[in-house]
Amino acid sequence: MSKPFRRVLTLIMAGGRGERLFPLTREVAKPAVTFGGIYKIIDFTLSNCFNTGIRQIYLLTQYSNVTMNRHVRLGWNPVFRLELDEFIEALPPQHIGTENWYHGTADSIYQNINLLERHKPDYVLILSGDHVYKMDYGKMLDYHIDKQAEMTVAVVPLDRLSAREMGVIGVDDEFRVREFVEKPADPPAMPGHPDQSLASMGVYVFTTTKLVRELIRDSKDSNSRHDFGRNIIPNLVANHEPIFAYPFRDGDSGSPAYWRDIGTLDSFYTTNLDLVTANPAIDLYDRRWPIRTYTPQTPPARIVDSTIDRGREGVVVDSLVSSGSVISGARVVRSVLSPEVKVHTGAEVSDSILMEGVDIGRHAVVRRAIICTGVRVPEHARIGVDENEDRARFIVTEGRVTVVPEGYVW
Repeated sequence: MSKPFRRVLTLIMAGGRGERLFPLTREVAKPAVTFGGIYKIIDFTLSNCFNTGIRQIYLLTQYSNVTMNRHVRLGWNPVFRLELDEFIEALPPQHIGTENWYHGTADSIYQNINLLERHKPDYVLILSGDHVYKMDYGKMLDYHIDKQAEMTVAVVPLDRLSAREMGVIGVDDEFRVREFVEKPADPPAMPGHPDQSLASMGVYVFTTTKLVRELIRDSKDSNSRHDFGRNIIPNLVANHEPIFAYPFRDGDSGSPAYWRDIGTLDSFYTTNLDLVTANPAIDLYDRRWPIRTYTPQTPPARIVDSTIDRGREGVVVDSLVSSGSVISGARVVRSVLSPEVKVHTGAEVSDSILMEGVDIGRHAVVRRAIICTGVRVPEHARIGVDENEDRARFIVTEGRVTVVPEGYVW
């Protein structure tokens, strides 16, 4: 942090309904979904803030925020010091001038514009609460100041085919933003890399005065969708404002850094399983950049031989096993287990994600699946074995991942 930070206010959009993550979001907002065994998705954004030294944070919540509020109260409030004017506060929609919920990302900030008037920051950092990555926001703020920008957008390179599903930034050789398009059929290419495009990470730095003016202008536009990607950024570009793209790179190698948008069940699945490889792309064990969370008091995980079938070993290979879990005479391979999961004698679990309190019965087989919180899989059940059978009972994604919803009873 080479430049002063004291006048930076951070707003995190943490109220997404997460319809494409259903049934994981049936009871909780997308940022509050459990990820990597013990974390909530929002822990990555909050850890980035904390590790950067940013300690004045508002969470803009909307749907199913009880779990989010509890998690923040137990896991995050204790590390902020109020006597130093540090805080993290969750705010529901303020209904300013309307009886509706937030209309879009820009409207969520506009409804809380009084916060900018109260704190009078020089800069506003706007983040999303549903991405997995490790980022020093201080470097981005330095970049914004050095460029004398009114707005800076963090970007990552993607192959052009993948970029069709994202907001794509067109830049010149100076990385000044010249174009912004949502989900384009023909994404603008990255300078010097015709096979790649720059995708917006949904991470923005604004000079406060410019942000306030744009929010007020946009609020009066009846044709606007009140969205940063669809309205605010294109308007700034059209008016030739100094808007820059910040390339998100690994601090050690300088290569593009790891960033994942947890927008679908398939992306949730693949990003979880990124964690079980021999050399995961995102390191949860890096003491220089710890990912904080709140976990309840549970006993250690236990992996034991079967007490029923003598000689049947408990085996875990390339997996994350959280506290309170017991694998008894069962085999778990390339999987992520949340706290207090039970896998009983003879069961086989592979390439799967088992959420809190899941119970896998004796000799059951679970392959390439997401089993939601508290589900009890009966003895000899088969999940992920016969796709037609799974489709008749469960959700099967485009990537052929079987999802067993919370509360399912055989």
